[in-house]
Amino acid sequence: MAKTKFRPLHDRVVVRRIDAQEKTKGGIIIPDTAKEKPQEGEVIAVGPGGRDENGKLIPMGVKAGDRVLFGKWSGTEVKLDGEELLIMKESDIMGVLA
Repeated sequence: MAKTKFRPLHDRVVVRRIDAQEKTKGGIIIPDTAKEKPQEGEVIAVGPGGRDENGKLIPMGVKAGDRVLFGKWSGTEVKLDGEELLIMKESDIMGVLA
């Protein structure tokens, strides 16, 4: 994402999926066709935040660089500069990994 400067609006977040491991704990290699899409990612860009009913800015709880977990069907897949990314609302993120 170095070429294009993309800034999400409101309470939206841009996330890059982090690939799941290719082996199980028992050492079985999982083929690409059997893999599920990973539900873990890295936050690339964050919008300024949402607004409450009085118009006051509510700051975001995540920042660029955070590793997050999100729902299986969360977000909209987009392709920016040849890289597949997800744009989702902050509320779609379940938590930040430490």
